[in-house]
Amino acid sequence: MNLHPRRRGRALGVLLAIIATTALAVPTAAAAASAPATAVPAASAPAAATAAPLTNLAHLDFLLDEATPPAAVPGHTTYRLAEEPTLVLPWTYADARDGGTFERVGGGPLDPATGYWGQGAYNADDVSRAAVVYLRHWELTGEASSRDSAYEMLRALAYMQTTDGANAGNVVLWMQPDGTLNPSAEPVELPDPSDSGPSYWLARTIWAFGEGFAAFEDDDPAFAAFLDERLTLAVDAVIRQELVDYGTWKQADGMRVPGWLIVDGADASAEAVLGLAARVDAGGADADVTDALRKLAEGIAAVGADDQRSWPYGAVLPWALSRSMWHAWGSQMPAALAVASETLHAPSLLAPAVRDAASFTTTLLTAGGPDNGWFPTPADRVQIAYGADSRVQSLLAVADATGSTGFDQLAAVQAAWFFGANRAGVDMYIPATGVTYDGLQPDGSVNRNSGAESTIHGLLTMIALDARPALAARATSVTDVAERDGLRLVEAETATTDGTVITPTAWTGESLWSGGGLALSAGQHAVFAIGRDTQDRIVQPVVWSAPDRASSSTWRADRLRLGVLRETAPAQGISPTPGVLLPRNLDRSVGAKHATVRVDVDRGTLQLDALLVRPVVSRLVLTGEGRTELVHSASTHREPVLVGVRGERAIARIYDARGRLVGTQPLRGERTIVLPAGGFALLER
Repeated sequence: MNLHPRRRGRALGVLLAIIATTALAVPTAAAAASAPATAVPAASAPAAATAAPLTNLAHLDFLLDEATPPAAVPGHTTYRLAEEPTLVLPWTYADARDGGTFERVGGGPLDPATGYWGQGAYNADDVSRAAVVYLRHWELTGEASSRDSAYEMLRALAYMQTTDGANAGNVVLWMQPDGTLNPSAEPVELPDPSDSGPSYWLARTIWAFGEGFAAFEDDDPAFAAFLDERLTLAVDAVIRQELVDYGTWKQADGMRVPGWLIVDGADASAEAVLGLAARVDAGGADADVTDALRKLAEGIAAVGADDQRSWPYGAVLPWALSRSMWHAWGSQMPAALAVASETLHAPSLLAPAVRDAASFTTTLLTAGGPDNGWFPTPADRVQIAYGADSRVQSLLAVADATGSTGFDQLAAVQAAWFFGANRAGVDMYIPATGVTYDGLQPDGSVNRNSGAESTIHGLLTMIALDARPALAARATSVTDVAERDGLRLVEAETATTDGTVITPTAWTGESLWSGGGLALSAGQHAVFAIGRDTQDRIVQPVVWSAPDRASSSTWRADRLRLGVLRETAPAQGISPTPGVLLPRNLDRSVGAKHATVRVDVDRGTLQLDALLVRPVVSRLVLTGEGRTELVHSASTHREPVLVGVRGERAIARIYDARGRLVGTQPLRGERTIVLPAGGFALLER
């Protein structure tokens, strides 16, 4: 078994402890394939011993089923298909049923006559990521059943890849229960047919093949060579479809963006980079593979934000066509940059990842956690395992690349989401069964289905925690949200105003209005209630700037002038929509004693979506068997902040805006510490 170099030391360090621990029984892939459709209880087994691994593959194994493709499908074959004609793949969804069981279902409507689903039973996205789960579990534990399941996932994924013709290297997304490919799903996926162009599933296929080669290189050289051929085929598709434009820069609402990312996505490209880096790390990679790694990583780095105080607060943006969008799902851009920086010995790639981890992720954590979408307001506050895991993986990768314990600590804070440190106070992952619930709604209700994607990303976090026992102990011991004070939203339409409340179409093509809006013409005003506080706040108006209008407005808090906002729309460029929805900076923050903010429009028409109100120092406190307190500064200068709990001891570790440890203070009771500009601190007991 060939462990990835970055994981080899850690894996071997915990391997004996994990093997020595009595784990929950995990069925083999073959046994799972024959399981009835409602075989796995949601939660009933006794709690595992504290030393037991968190990773439980039982539910993912339950999702596996067998399919035998039709004979001689042009352009589709796989490793030893003649000798092993049956493929093993995970069902896409698992719907919760009475009695704590689940039923495996496909995507789209079911045709009872054919047994076909509108989309299919299995999809390449989940097959590829399930392969990564089994590969990483095998690498960590040496578990033979995980090795066998990884082999099966990779064989099935290779069958879904098109091997010849104009679409060679691309991947068909959907497969029906009997193994028939469905290139054109209902509802329609883009591209259609699904192997007719670059796609997220092509990027994830590269991820799986790259990690697959690294794992099987010594264990099964013949299979590894096959995976390498298929990886090269996929990379060739990326080269002719995307990297042919390497070096081409475009404009999106005034932002310079790379023109060679996979489907214009730093998110999609990041998952490809994870596989490419694994392949290059293993040694002997084709020159095109190394070149693709470098070029994609450069493109991802280019959409990282330099300014940690302004939107998007240091984040690496996921989509080159929008400077207004960030989403938690698939947000492994920092992980990809951190890994690529090590593989390519390119420190410049690491800097955007560090800014994302130190500034944006702390902003996200204190505001409520891994929301599906900030567009640019936190308009989609559903949270899913894919988003939470993507943040965990990114923090851990940045921690490994920098050696900063601060990012490890932040990863434990984010991972605690799976164990109840979320707005519902509900365990989203159940160690006794391996179930990860499908979603956490804005109102705190839980979607208790448990499909492949949620299961996969819950397990990826658990594997990472099992490789880091100290982090696992911390994440599972601070499971209650005791205090949260971070970025919040004040809707424009709630203002006292002589302006006009508007109801714009919510989705602009590149951003999302958070609700209604407010239009103010010259001479009109609005007063927004933001409440008093114990500290200053940074207030950012979220403004719709359209090409046919411009405005100038004066902002005040009582008699304190906050600034004059002059806004015009930047050049549209390649963005889907003329106009842009963006938070705008004011010159001054709002004092703690000020309860309202007023705007007066001096010229033109101002269209407002909302105000973002951000404490100068944000805070998150998690409690349980332990206590973790995170404080993060959005200030441009040093900020004193009171931390700790009366009568309790804690250790405060203080980090600067680059995540570098600048001080460690043992504390007893409440004490004032000083945060560096843009820095953060973590207290643990």
